[in-house]
Amino acid sequence: MSVWVAVLALAAGTYALRLAGPLLAQRLTVPVRVQRMLGLAATAMLAALVTTAALTDGSGFGGWARAAGVAVGAMAAWRRSPFVVVVVLAAVTAAALRALGVE
Repeated sequence: MSVWVAVLALAAGTYALRLAGPLLAQRLTVPVRVQRMLGLAATAMLAALVTTAALTDGSGFGGWARAAGVAVGAMAAWRRSPFVVVVVLAAVTAAALRALGVE
């Protein structure tokens, strides 16, 4: 029973926070500098999440083969390669290094 109360309370809180944005948008003015910083903060948060997910395994470093695969995939994405090419290059790089004994 208490689990359902917690779930419902969290759902109500989430809904209230989501609803607060449109309701307060006309009452609250955010300076342009703060708006820019919020956009940059979102980008930094996404980069941190992607880096953590890509380079760690459990609670430690995922290994040099994985890091090299991520780097090759990032370079391919930066060069605007198709998504399938990015994924295949990253996987082949990591697999080849692991086959050579690089962890």
